[in-house]
Amino acid sequence: MTQTPIIKPVLQMVDISKRFDATQALEGVSLTLYPGEVHALIGENGAGKSTLIKIMTGVHRPDTGEILLDGKPAQVRNSQEAQTLGIAAIYQEPMVYPDLNVAENIFISHADRGPVVRWGKMYEDAREILAKLDVHLDVKMPARGLTLAAQQAVEIAKAISLKVRVLIMDEPTASLSQHEVAQLFKLVRSLCREGVAVLFIGHRLEEVFSIGDRITVLRDGKWISTRTRAEVTRDAVIRDMVGRDVKDFFAKGKGARGELLATVRGLGKTGVFSDVSFDIYRGEVLGFAGLIGSHRTDVALALFGIEPADAGEITFEGKTVKIQSPEDALKLGVAYASEDRRQLGLIMPMSIVSNISLPMLKQYLNPIGLIRSRQEVATAEKFRQRLNIRTPSVHSDVARLSGGNQQKVMLSKWLNAEPKLLILDEPTRGIDVGAKAEVHHMISDLANQGIAVIMISSDLPEVLGMSDRVLVMREGRQMAVLDRADASEESVMAAAMGHAELAQTAEQKAAL
Repeated sequence: MTQTPIIKPVLQMVDISKRFDATQALEGVSLTLYPGEVHALIGENGAGKSTLIKIMTGVHRPDTGEILLDGKPAQVRNSQEAQTLGIAAIYQEPMVYPDLNVAENIFISHADRGPVVRWGKMYEDAREILAKLDVHLDVKMPARGLTLAAQQAVEIAKAISLKVRVLIMDEPTASLSQHEVAQLFKLVRSLCREGVAVLFIGHRLEEVFSIGDRITVLRDGKWISTRTRAEVTRDAVIRDMVGRDVKDFFAKGKGARGELLATVRGLGKTGVFSDVSFDIYRGEVLGFAGLIGSHRTDVALALFGIEPADAGEITFEGKTVKIQSPEDALKLGVAYASEDRRQLGLIMPMSIVSNISLPMLKQYLNPIGLIRSRQEVATAEKFRQRLNIRTPSVHSDVARLSGGNQQKVMLSKWLNAEPKLLILDEPTRGIDVGAKAEVHHMISDLANQGIAVIMISSDLPEVLGMSDRVLVMREGRQMAVLDRADASEESVMAAAMGHAELAQTAEQKAAL
C-alpha cells in the first residue's frame, strides 16, 4: 500500500506577539504555510495582518515568538535577509520602476549578476520566466506602459527570479477588473504547482473563497480560526472577523423621502459624458452604477466643481446654479469624498485633527489669523466618537490608521462641512467587512437626518442594498434610473451593458 507523502511546512510563525507603544498589534499568533498551497489571511483593518507580514519580511522584529523555516529557527532582521531566505511580498500598488523595461524590473534586485550587464542573457531569462507563467509581455517594453495586472505579473516574475519559496500577496486585486483578477489567480495557481507557498491577504470574501486552500482569521491582533476551503462558510468567517453575526450588511431601509433638493438636466462634459439627468431628494440615497469606463466619477467631479461640466443645467434648492469650483460646491452645501482616500481624500502625514478641519479652516481662525486649536480638537473628538474612529489620539497621523478608520476620517472631514448633498465615491473600497457595515449604517443615518447622498459603487450588492434609486451609466451616457423595487442585479447589468430597454419599466421609460 502506497503511503501519501507527508508535506512539511515551509514557514511557521509560532506564538508571535508585537506591541507598538500602547497598542498590542499581535498577541500569540501562529500561522503555518505549506508548499503548493494558497493560505488566505483575513480580518478587519487593524486585526494585525499587516504587522504579521511585516515581521515575515523583516520590516519589524517580534517581541516574542519565533519564525521557523523548514522546521528550523530563522532570523529575519531586514528585507534583504527575507529575500535571501526566499520570502517575498507584492502589494496592492505594484512597485515597478516606470522608466525601466520589463526585464530590468524583473532582475532589479539581483546583486549577483556582476558589474557588466549581459543584456541578451537577461532578456532570455526574463522571457523564460514569463513563459512559465504563461504571460506574454515584450521584455524590452518600459514598465510605465503596463496595465496594473501586467505590473502584478512582473512583480510575480521578479519573485520567481529570486527563487521565492513564500510569496505574500497583500490586497493584490483591489485595483483590478474581474477579468484581471481571473488572470492573476491563474498565475497564483501556476506558482503553487511549482511548490511555492502563497499567503493571500484580501477583503473580498468571494475571492478569498475562490483562491484560498485554507483560510485564517485574525481579530484584534489574535488568531481566531483556521479552516479548509471545504469547512468554511461566509457566515462563519464574518462572525470570526467581527465577533458578532452580521445578518444585514446593507442597513438602508425604505425611509421617508424629503422635498426635492436638486435637479440635474442634460449635464455633460465634452468627450467625457453627456446628457445626464436626474432629481435628488433630501433623505434619499441615489446609487450610481456602471462598469469600468462608465464615467460615473466624472459626473461627481463635475457636481463638485473639480472638473466642471460644459453643458446642462443644475437647479439647487429651486435656483439655477453654476458650479465651477469646489468652493462653489461647498457654498451650496455639496461635498465630495473621493474614491482615492490616500491620494485625493486625505493628507496622510497630517493629523486626524488637521484633516477634519481642513475644508472649513476659516471657521477655526481667530481675528488675527491663528488657528483655535481647542475648537479644532473638540470637533475632531466629536467625530471620533460619532463615527467610532479607532485611534489612541486625534493628534495621530492619518497614515498610521487602518483603511477603515482612514475612511471614517475622510467622511468626518466632509460631514464637518454640514453638507446638504454628500457624494460618496466607492465609500467601502479597500475596507473590511466590519468597517463596511459601519459605513452602511452611517450612510443610512445621514439619509435619516435629511442629507441627500449620491453613492458611487462598483459593488453591485452594495448599490442595490443601500440605494432608494439607482442611476446606471455606460460609456459616459445615462442608461436608466431604476426605483428600488425594480432594481436587481439583472436589470442593472442589462442597462450597464447597453440593454436599457430590458432594465426599465414602461413607466420609467415614459418618465425619461
